[in-house]
Amino acid sequence: MSQVAERYASALFQVAKEHNVTLEIEKDLREVRKVFKMTPELYQLIVSPKVSADKRTNLINEVFQGANHYLINTLQMLGERRRINIISDMAQSYIQLSNEEQGIEDAVVYSTRPLTEEETASLSTAFAKSIGKNSLRIENVIDPSLIGGLRLQIGNRIYDSSVSTKLARLQRQLIG
Repeated sequence: MSQVAERYASALFQVAKEHNVTLEIEKDLREVRKVFKMTPELYQLIVSPKVSADKRTNLINEVFQGANHYLINTLQMLGERRRINIISDMAQSYIQLSNEEQGIEDAVVYSTRPLTEEETASLSTAFAKSIGKNSLRIENVIDPSLIGGLRLQIGNRIYDSSVSTKLARLQRQLIG
């Protein structure tokens, strides 16, 4: 992650804290990141040096019109300075700052079926304490190749109780 992205994220986070909109901007940033990921043509158009600053600003205003105005201003500034390419890193840095402020950590749970709200809450409670956080924001990814059980990823830590991993471990032990 670049220092430039971290600086922009930090500045945006400070403004958001002052105006009590940190969670709103976090939600909007996640959406912006998703829009760019799902429509790479839009991203390429916005970062293109061939697009004038005015057109870039208009495009940002039009596409993200429902987003928080502090975020819109930041996106416009990034566009004017031809730094819109750091938006993904900036969003990630902002989310980390927001998570630290709330005592939350993002986690991905891989399972063979969708988890119920109760199961998600139970996992959040159990694992959040083990990493010194208040709770986990869990994204559930369905992965039938696990056969059964779960794989939980929190940052760079992985907790794996999947049947496929246990079978692979057993196979290694038997083969030697």
